[in-house]
Amino acid sequence: MKKKNVLKSVLILAVAAGTASFTSTMEKKINIEESTIEWKGKKVLGSHTGTINLQDGHLEMEGDQLTGGQFTVDMTSITVTDLKGEDKAKLEGHLKSDDFFGVDNYATSKLVINSATKNGNTYAVNGDITIKGKTESITFDLVMGESAATTNFKIDRTKFGVRYGSGSFFDNLGDNTISNDFTLDVTLKF
Repeated sequence: MKKKNVLKSVLILAVAAGTASFTSTMEKKINIEESTIEWKGKKVLGSHTGTINLQDGHLEMEGDQLTGGQFTVDMTSITVTDLKGEDKAKLEGHLKSDDFFGVDNYATSKLVINSATKNGNTYAVNGDITIKGKTESITFDLVMGESAATTNFKIDRTKFGVRYGSGSFFDNLGDNTISNDFTLDVTLKF
């Protein structure tokens, strides 16, 4: 009788170990050279657009299911694409200053995917985003393809202490009011 119980326990452990090896998490490394992040910020009388670079990133997969991931954004790479010359340099400098993202003290931002629920080729993603040392929860949809994933989502900059020109914190800004939200349009190549 004891031999049967021992044999049964060994078989259960063998099956469990075999199952675990089939569901191990694999990292799908992001090609940062081919991936893009485009941003758009709005103000009362218009908007500005630009890009920012990934420093590194990966998706965590169990088989063909997204389960997590982590991305680091190089905040020093903020560029403006809708202006040229002195105006471009001035806005880029202002975005990098302490009024906005304070890149001298906060050279990177981070996104961590905590969970993802699949519906077709789209995932409802839950994660944490850290900007200027402050972390907030975030949810967004991520569309997965064979060689790329795409998403578009808004971030409320004021949750991260970026309050410059916000009508929520300053009165009498008039036409100089800047929207609290900025949009990121992201393409991740792998």
